[in-house]
Amino acid sequence: MPKHGKNYDKAVEGFDQSQRYAVNEAVKLALDNSFAKFDETVDVAINLGVDPKYSDQMVRGACPLPNGLGKTARVIVFCKPDKEAEAKEAGADECGGDDLVEKIKGGWLDFDNAVATPDMMAKVGQIGRMLGPRGLMPNAKTGTVTFNVGDAVRELKAGRVEFKVDKAGILHASIGKKSFGPEKLLQNLSALLDTVNRLKPSTAKGTYLKAMAVATTMGPGVKIDTQTLRKFLEV
Repeated sequence: MPKHGKNYDKAVEGFDQSQRYAVNEAVKLALDNSFAKFDETVDVAINLGVDPKYSDQMVRGACPLPNGLGKTARVIVFCKPDKEAEAKEAGADECGGDDLVEKIKGGWLDFDNAVATPDMMAKVGQIGRMLGPRGLMPNAKTGTVTFNVGDAVRELKAGRVEFKVDKAGILHASIGKKSFGPEKLLQNLSALLDTVNRLKPSTAKGTYLKAMAVATTMGPGVKIDTQTLRKFLEV
C-alpha cells in the first residue's frame, strides 16, 4: 500500500471510505475533503460492465461539457491550405500540413488536442507513435478526424472531455475544477454520463454502470451509489 501524507490521512477521516454515497453527496464530500493549495481537477472513475478485449465492447468517445474543463485547450489542426482560414477563425493555435508534421517530428508537442481532416491522416500516421501514447492522436470516434474543422476546434476550445475504457473496463474522465463548485461539476457529470450511456455496446450484458467514484487530484476517492444515478440523470 502506498503511503500518504498527513493531509490525505486527515481527509480520509472526513467520511466513511467503505460507504457508497448519493451522487450529489459524493461530489460534495470530494470537494470538502480536498486539501491541495492549487485548484485541483475533479475526476471520475467508472467501472463499466464491458470486456474491452472485444472490439465491439470498446467504449470510447468525447463529450462537450456545459461548464468546460476550467482551462482553454491548445488545439492544432492538420489540414490543407483551403481549410486553414476556417481553423484559425475557430481559434486553432496552429494549423498546417507537412510543415506541422515535421515540426512534431522535431519534438514539438506544446498542445492539448489535435484535429485532422481525413485527407491528412496518412501524413499524421507518420507521427502516430508520438501522438498515440500521449492521447493526442486524432480519431474519428471522438470527432477529431473531420472536414468540419471549425466546429471541432470550437468544441475543444469550449471544453470537451475525451474518454476511453481501459483494459480493466474502467473509464477515467475529468469533469472540471474544484473551483467550479458542486452545481457546475454535477452538470458536467450528468452530460458525461448521458454520453457514456448512449455509447453502451449492444453486446454488453448485465449491469453497465457497475461502480463509480469521484476524487480531486490529491484527495481520496469517494464511492458513488450507482443506484442513485437513474434519479440523478432524470433531474
